[in-house]
Amino acid sequence: MKKRPHVTVNVAMSADGKIAMVENREVKISGDRDFKRVHQLRNGVDAIVVGIGTVLADDPKLTVKKKYVDDPKKPLRVVLDSGNRIPKYSNIFTDHNYLIATTVSTDDRNRVKCGDGPRVDIPILLEKLYERGVRKILVEGGGEVISSFVKAKAVDEYFVYVGSVIIGGRDAPTPVDGDGMISRDDLIRLELITHEPMDDGMLLGYRVIYHD
Repeated sequence: MKKRPHVTVNVAMSADGKIAMVENREVKISGDRDFKRVHQLRNGVDAIVVGIGTVLADDPKLTVKKKYVDDPKKPLRVVLDSGNRIPKYSNIFTDHNYLIATTVSTDDRNRVKCGDGPRVDIPILLEKLYERGVRKILVEGGGEVISSFVKAKAVDEYFVYVGSVIIGGRDAPTPVDGDGMISRDDLIRLELITHEPMDDGMLLGYRVIYHD
């Protein structure tokens, strides 16, 4: 088995399992304690991963704020963007500490080709990140990206903050979108390792169990 970074998924969802409103409209789900926890998580990894959908919807900076961490680090910011759709004025480009994972050939040192299919090949991406010295990754979404990591059996820990709000909508995104499972044998089993009331919701932490 090839070596790969340790992968932690972190996501905030509503009480009915949604991470955003319909049309991927952003909504505040967690509070200040959870924000602090997320920034501490970010400060403990080598890279933060999101998908192009998250960038187009929220334009995140993916930095560690000094408001929450005394000595903030600068993890590598990774965007999965198979079609090179990322706008050139995105907040990701505030410095050169970023990597765009794509499926298009490129000579740009800040872009890396990961597979030839319609989506970024997660095992290839993890292999390339490991070669760059990345040992710990935090995946923050969205649902399609998390689904890709789950499908590749490349998630080690899964943390979900459940907020006290209902969003609704059959088309509102969930933490793990994608095609879903069609067989009970394909279900990903979890082991609960932590649970903690936080802000006005609940933080749940799981270890992911894979069976070959």
